[in-house]
Parts: sequence; C-alpha cells; structure tokens
Amino acid sequence: MPGTSFYDQARNNAWSNYRLLAACQQLSHAELIAPRTSFFPGILQTLNHMLTVDWYYFDALTGQGRGYSVFEIENPFDDVVQLSAAQRDQDDRIMAFCQGLRDVDATRQIAIERGDGNIVHETVAATLSHLFVHQTHHRGQVHAMLSGTSVKPPQLDEYYLDCDAVFRRDDFEKMGWN
Repeated sequence: MPGTSFYDQARNNAWSNYRLLAACQQLSHAELIAPRTSFFPGILQTLNHMLTVDWYYFDALTGQGRGYSVFEIENPFDDVVQLSAAQRDQDDRIMAFCQGLRDVDATRQIAIERGDGNIVHETVAATLSHLFVHQTHHRGQVHAMLSGTSVKPPQLDEYYLDCDAVFRRDDFEKMGWN
C-alpha cells in the first residue's frame, strides 16, 4: 500500500518537524543565526533550506510549475515562528497529498526542473522518498547544532506508534491530531 506507507512517513515527518521547531522556537535570534559547523552555517539557514526544498519537490509532485523559482529567496524567513507556521502548513499539504495517493500513483512519472534548465523525470514514490530522507538528514544537522545552544535537542529517533500515543498526547493535541 504505497499511499498508506507514504502517509505514515509524512505524518511522522510532520511530527519530527514539530518537535524540532518547538525546540528552535525557544532559542534567541542570536542563537538561531550564530555560526555553527554543519552543511549550512546556522540553524535558521538550515531550517529555511528544509522548507524551500519541500516547496521544490512538492511543486514537482503537484505540477504547479514553479520549479527552481522557489529558491529565488534563499532564506525566506528570518523569524522562526513564521518559519514554523510555514513548515507546518507545508507538512499538512504533504500529508494530504500522501493520504490521497493510490497504488498506481507511486509509479507515475513527474517532471522536475533542475537548476540548469534541464527537466528530469522521476516517480512519485522516488520523489517522496527523497523528500523524507532530505528532511531527516537536515533535521539531524539541526539536532546536532542544538547541542551547542541553551536548548536541549528533542528526541527525534522515534516513529509514532499507536501503542505510544498516550505518551505523545501533548504533542499530538498541540498539532490537532487525535
């Protein structure tokens, strides 16, 4: 069941983003933009990158036609609260997209515009898998960068399970989930 599996991944992705961004919202602006060792030189830059890449692949998945123009503003948010709201909105769109997937959709080819003007084709399944791996990769970097701040990094190495819902009730209620 590709749709079910991708929906579960999208939901877990949203939850992990929620937990990470909740921690980042406790940081001062100075801590968010302080130079750090990572692929991107700061927490806020990494969070912006995660979101813009989500926009990029979601644009390709839904055929909106924005392509590489989503990267015109490299860091669209200077405020972590606004960035968190935008990420939450994007996570909701990804979950809704995945919830609507049928088995046949997983193998559908989509066009992805590359920065050099070339168009490549990938399946919906490969693109979603890439999106989730990309998120996990950069969440890990932000998690590590949080270790050098005043805020303890949240636990992100879990996958939500129905049997654990009682322990995650606060997060899920804040996210509007039951």
